[in-house]
Parts: sequence; C-alpha cells; structure tokens
Amino acid sequence: MSRSSESLSPPLTAVTPRGVNHIVFNVRDLEESHRFWTEIIGFRQVGELRPTAQRPNPPKMRFYSGDRDGHTHHHDIALVENRDLPPPPKEWNMFGMPLAVNHIAITLPSREAWLQQLAFLQARGVKFNRRVNHGMTHSLYIHDPNGYGVELLYDLPREVWEGDIDAALNYVEVLPTEGREALADKADKLPSFGTAAS
Repeated sequence: MSRSSESLSPPLTAVTPRGVNHIVFNVRDLEESHRFWTEIIGFRQVGELRPTAQRPNPPKMRFYSGDRDGHTHHHDIALVENRDLPPPPKEWNMFGMPLAVNHIAITLPSREAWLQQLAFLQARGVKFNRRVNHGMTHSLYIHDPNGYGVELLYDLPREVWEGDIDAALNYVEVLPTEGREALADKADKLPSFGTAAS
C-alpha cells in the first residue's frame, strides 16, 4: 500500500532533479525571435497562448520543441514578448555581458548533425562568436537577436569526461571562428580525464 504525500516525512536534503525541463526567454520582438529559433536553430513551434475566458488578453507567448528521439516535447523553450527590454549589446562575449542569461546550450543528436548545422549557419552568414572544444563537448557559440548566447554542441562519450567532470569542465581548446577551419572537427585523440585517463 502506497503512502500518501501527506504522510511522508520531509527529506533532510533537496531532491536532485533530472535536469532542466525548459527555459523561457523575454524577447523584444516575437516575430524576429521566432524566425531565429525556427529558421536558424531548427526548433519547431508547438503552441501559442490564446485568449480564453479566464485569460482574455494573454501575453504574446510561443512554445518550441526540439526532437527527442523522434518525439516532440511539450516545450524546450518559450518566448514572451516584452517590447520594453533594452537593446542587445553591440558585441557578444562569453563573460561580462549585461544580461541575466549568459547562454543556453542545445545538444545536436550527433557529431555529423552538429557539423551539418555549423555548415548551414556559416552559409546563412551567422556570426560564429566562439568555437571551443571542451572536455565534455565540442561547441559553437552564437547569439540570438536579444544578445542571449546560444551554444550548439555535441556530447563526447561519457568515458572521456566522467572520471573527473571538474577537469573536463576546465579544459578548453579555442578554435577558429571563420572560414573552412571553423567547420573542422577532430574527433580522434580525444583527451580523457580522471580514472579514464589511467
């Protein structure tokens, strides 16, 4: 017989979550941001707030999903229009930006898909702000029309980084952001950290 939630004793520590379910961005122009997240990043719109009897004048808000092994999530990101946001900074940097959101990281399904996305973005004239090989991912950083950083990555195998996650997080190899070199990726001779390295 299961115990009801009313009879459970509170735990001594917080329950560890599975991870982040979704993130909501305030954006200056919903249509501009919609184009970025669908046409540039590749998310699919799955919903939008509509007037109801309880909420006759909803805010302008849309919901977007990626592909989770052939399935659609209720939403991975949402956009809320706020015309009063300040303009974005002229240049994006990894650190020191006057924004609450530093960046959001989006996983591509494979190394091949990630390389295809990089080629697509470069062909579309999207500025590559930063190319980095981390100890647990290979990553490209761009930014959205509001100045929020967007990291597009593919995960390296667990055996590379799980022996010492902290060391993997501190590993960085900065790579070119322009030309053909910005599309090159070396998947051989990956570093390994912690027990995996011995």
